[in-house]
Parts: sequence; C-alpha cells; structure tokens
Amino acid sequence: MPAKRIIPCLDVKNGRTVKGINFEGLADVGDPVELGARYAKEGADELVYLDISASKEERATFTDLVRRIAQRINIPFTVGGGISSVEDAARLLDAGADKITVNSAAVANPQLITDIAARYGRQFVVVAIDARQIDGEWRVTTHGGSRLTDRELFSWAKEVEERGAGEIMFTSMDHDGTRSGYPCDTFARLCDSLSIPVIASGGAGSVADIAEVLDAGHADAALAASIFHYGEITIDALKQQLTEKGIEVRR
Repeated sequence: MPAKRIIPCLDVKNGRTVKGINFEGLADVGDPVELGARYAKEGADELVYLDISASKEERATFTDLVRRIAQRINIPFTVGGGISSVEDAARLLDAGADKITVNSAAVANPQLITDIAARYGRQFVVVAIDARQIDGEWRVTTHGGSRLTDRELFSWAKEVEERGAGEIMFTSMDHDGTRSGYPCDTFARLCDSLSIPVIASGGAGSVADIAEVLDAGHADAALAASIFHYGEITIDALKQQLTEKGIEVRR
C-alpha cells in the first residue's frame, strides 16, 4: 500500500489565502505563495490551491499567481477554480502547475474530464467532488457548495474515474471548516469502490481526525487547512504522530 500523503489546502480569494466554515465568514490567513513555501519546508507532500470564487464569478483562474508559486515552491501543486475548457487547463499547466482540478465545470460538462485526460494524461487531472447529505443521500453540489445538483456522490465518482480522472478530491460540505472530523464511513465506501486515489477533504480538526480518515476511511491522502494555517501543528510533527500511530506516511 502506498504511503499516505499530507496536503495543505489554500483557498484563495482576490490573491489572498482565506478560510471559513462551509465557505462562509472568510478570514484572511496570509499570502498564498509565502504560506505554500512554508508548508513545503515543513514537509508537505503536495499543495492544493483553490480559487474559491472563480466558478461563482465566472472568472479565469489566477494564472499569474500560479507562475509565482511555481517559481518559489519545489513540491507538486494542484490548481483549481474556474477551469472550464482544455485551454484553461493548458494555461495553468504551462504556467507551472503540476495538476489541475475541475469541479463545477465537470458536472456541467463531463466531457471536459475526458478531453483534458486525453490531451495530457489522467495523472494531470484531479476531479473535486463537493457533496452534502440530503435525506440520507450524498448529493453533489457545485459553485462552492451553493448549488445542489441531481447527481449522487458514488455514481458520479465512478463516472469521473471512467472518464479519465487520475484522482478524486472529495469534500463533505457538511464538515468543511467545522473541524469536527471526516465522515469516515463514507470515505471508506468511496475509496473501496474506486481504483484511483481519493484525497480526503473537509473537517480536519486534530491529528486523530486525520489518522482516522487515513486508516478507517481508507483515504490515500488527507487535505487540511485550518490546523496548518493557524499554527496548531506543523506538518512534520503531524507526520511523526501519524507514524507513531502505525500509519505509513511519506517522509
């Protein structure tokens, strides 16, 4: 079994890193390039940068910021937000991103996943899935969780895999920013139904939460924001504690 990855997530709005609960009440937590450089030095395996207002405001993704990140950071990073065409993906990859992630546009046009994977290879394509529970069913949402769709989490994840996604990043919108832990039963079911890696996102509040989703939740990687942004634990210390719990992480 591959070693687990730890991936800090940086939500970006108007060129600044922000954090809130369920994408609301956003607070400025720092410069995205400087934060990314710090996390890389602390031992992050990868980084994810999400332009959280790009889809909602129908803006192009922050290509200039991607260039700045690529100049400073020596670990892989994924960029998402507002990618709605193969050309959008090309611009970001050319600017230095290692992977791109699509979400809202892929739900609206699933062929986008197929087209990007066909041009660049599935290893460059991460599909983000945001979902929340409605009457006991996990329903996919778009536009930062603000729009409910008729798609169901598990069937959409399987379609995404079949269309050529190399990874899935699943966020529970019910848990995002709450620091209340991950829905591990859901993650275990999702991971066991797929043959591509799943990144767990939304809800990390402690080392125990991350350990649980990597172990009981069967996730291949854990994405977290608040516990890193607010200096509650360093990535190196997190990895040390996970190792002590018997979870193999990249070193």
